Amino acid sequence: QVQLVESGGGSVQAGGSLRLSCAASGYIYSSYCMGWFRQVPGKEREGVAVIGRDGVIRYADSVKGRFTISKDNAKNTLYLQMNSLKPEDTAMYYCAAGMCGWWPPLTDNEYHYWGQGTQVTVSS
Repeated sequence: QVQLVESGGGSVQAGGSLRLSCAASGYIYSSYCMGWFRQVPGKEREGVAVIGRDGVIRYADSVKGRFTISKDNAKNTLYLQMNSLKPEDTAMYYCAAGMCGWWPPLTDNEYHYWGQGTQVTVSS
Protein backbone atom coordinates (compact mmCIF):
# COMPACT_ATOMS: atom_id res chain seq x y z
CA GLN A 1 0.00 0.00 0.00
CA VAL A 2 1.31 3.40 -0.98
CA GLN A 3 0.76 6.43 1.22
CA LEU A 4 1.38 9.97 0.05
CA VAL A 5 1.67 12.97 2.36
CA GLU A 6 1.86 16.49 0.95
CA SER A 7 3.32 19.52 2.68
CA GLY A 8 4.45 23.01 1.82
CA GLY A 9 1.19 24.72 0.99
CA GLY A 10 0.29 28.11 2.36
CA SER A 11 -0.67 31.66 1.53
CA VAL A 12 1.46 33.87 -0.66
CA GLN A 13 1.08 37.08 -2.64
CA ALA A 14 0.98 37.07 -6.40
CA GLY A 15 4.45 36.76 -7.85
CA GLY A 16 5.67 34.74 -4.90
CA SER A 17 6.93 31.18 -4.70
CA LEU A 18 6.13 27.98 -2.84
CA ARG A 19 7.58 24.50 -2.90
CA LEU A 20 5.33 21.54 -2.33
CA SER A 21 6.66 18.20 -1.16
CA CYS A 22 5.09 14.77 -1.31
CA ALA A 23 6.59 12.06 0.89
CA ALA A 24 5.79 8.56 -0.30
CA SER A 25 5.81 5.49 1.88
CA GLY A 26 5.28 1.92 0.83
CA TYR A 27 6.68 0.45 -2.35
CA ILE A 28 6.81 2.85 -5.29
CA TYR A 29 7.29 0.70 -8.34
CA SER A 30 9.70 1.95 -10.95
CA SER A 31 6.83 1.75 -13.43
CA TYR A 32 4.79 4.30 -11.50
CA CYS A 33 4.04 7.77 -12.70
CA MET A 34 3.77 10.50 -10.10
CA GLY A 35 2.31 13.92 -10.34
CA TRP A 36 0.58 16.95 -8.96
CA PHE A 37 -3.05 17.79 -9.47
CA ARG A 38 -5.18 20.64 -8.20
CA GLN A 39 -8.82 21.31 -7.59
CA VAL A 40 -10.97 24.26 -6.67
CA PRO A 41 -14.50 23.85 -5.29
CA GLY A 42 -17.03 23.31 -8.04
CA LYS A 43 -14.46 22.44 -10.67
CA GLU A 44 -12.91 19.22 -11.88
CA ARG A 45 -9.50 18.18 -10.70
CA GLU A 46 -6.83 19.12 -13.23
CA GLY A 47 -3.36 17.83 -13.87
CA VAL A 48 -0.60 20.32 -13.12
CA ALA A 49 2.66 18.44 -13.62
CA VAL A 50 3.50 14.76 -13.95
CA ILE A 51 6.65 12.71 -14.25
CA GLY A 52 6.71 9.31 -15.88
CA ARG A 53 8.59 6.13 -15.14
CA ASP A 54 11.33 7.04 -17.61
CA GLY A 55 11.56 10.65 -16.47
CA VAL A 56 9.27 12.13 -19.09
CA ILE A 57 7.75 15.32 -17.69
CA ARG A 58 4.57 17.06 -18.75
CA TYR A 59 3.04 20.31 -17.58
CA ALA A 60 -0.34 21.88 -17.95
CA ASP A 61 -0.12 24.82 -20.35
CA SER A 62 -1.20 27.17 -17.57
CA VAL A 63 1.91 26.46 -15.48
CA LYS A 64 4.61 25.96 -18.12
CA GLY A 65 7.62 28.13 -17.42
CA ARG A 66 6.53 28.78 -13.84
CA PHE A 67 6.31 25.38 -12.15
CA THR A 68 8.95 22.65 -11.98
CA ILE A 69 8.33 19.06 -10.94
CA SER A 70 11.15 16.92 -9.61
CA LYS A 71 11.65 13.68 -7.79
CA ASP A 72 14.25 12.46 -5.31
CA ASN A 73 14.18 8.68 -5.57
CA ALA A 74 16.51 8.21 -2.63
CA LYS A 75 14.10 10.09 -0.39
CA ASN A 76 10.94 8.82 -2.08
CA THR A 77 9.84 12.42 -2.34
CA LEU A 78 8.16 14.36 -5.13
CA TYR A 79 8.44 18.14 -5.34
CA LEU A 80 6.67 20.96 -7.09
CA GLN A 81 8.48 24.29 -7.22
CA MET A 82 5.97 27.00 -7.98
CA ASN A 83 7.24 30.42 -9.03
CA SER A 84 5.49 33.56 -10.26
CA LEU A 85 2.31 32.42 -8.59
CA LYS A 86 -0.99 33.90 -9.75
CA PRO A 87 -4.34 34.16 -7.97
CA GLU A 88 -5.71 31.57 -10.41
CA ASP A 89 -3.23 29.05 -9.00
CA THR A 90 -5.25 29.04 -5.78
CA ALA A 91 -6.44 25.47 -5.19
CA MET A 92 -6.04 22.34 -3.15
CA TYR A 93 -2.98 20.55 -4.51
CA TYR A 94 -2.79 16.76 -4.48
CA CYS A 95 0.06 14.35 -5.02
CA ALA A 96 -0.75 11.17 -6.92
CA ALA A 97 0.90 7.95 -8.05
CA GLY A 98 -0.11 5.14 -10.35
CA MET A 99 0.94 2.58 -12.90
CA CYS A 100 1.38 4.03 -16.34
CA GLY A 101 3.25 3.71 -19.61
CA TRP A 102 6.17 5.79 -20.74
CA TRP A 103 3.91 8.81 -21.43
CA PRO A 104 2.61 10.12 -18.09
CA PRO A 105 -1.04 11.14 -18.24
CA LEU A 106 -2.32 14.49 -17.02
CA THR A 107 -5.76 13.00 -16.40
CA ASP A 108 -6.51 11.86 -12.87
CA ASN A 109 -8.22 8.57 -13.74
CA GLU A 110 -4.87 6.89 -14.38
CA TYR A 111 -3.64 7.47 -10.82
CA HIS A 112 -4.56 5.09 -8.02
CA TYR A 113 -2.96 6.61 -4.92
CA TRP A 114 -3.67 10.08 -3.62
CA GLY A 115 -2.51 12.28 -0.79
CA GLN A 116 -4.82 14.29 1.45
CA GLY A 117 -3.98 17.57 -0.27
CA THR A 118 -2.35 20.83 0.72
CA GLN A 119 -3.96 24.22 0.22
CA VAL A 120 -2.28 26.92 -1.84
CA THR A 121 -3.76 30.41 -1.69
CA VAL A 122 -2.42 33.24 -3.83
CA SER A 123 -3.65 36.75 -3.13
CA SER A 124 -3.54 39.62 -5.57
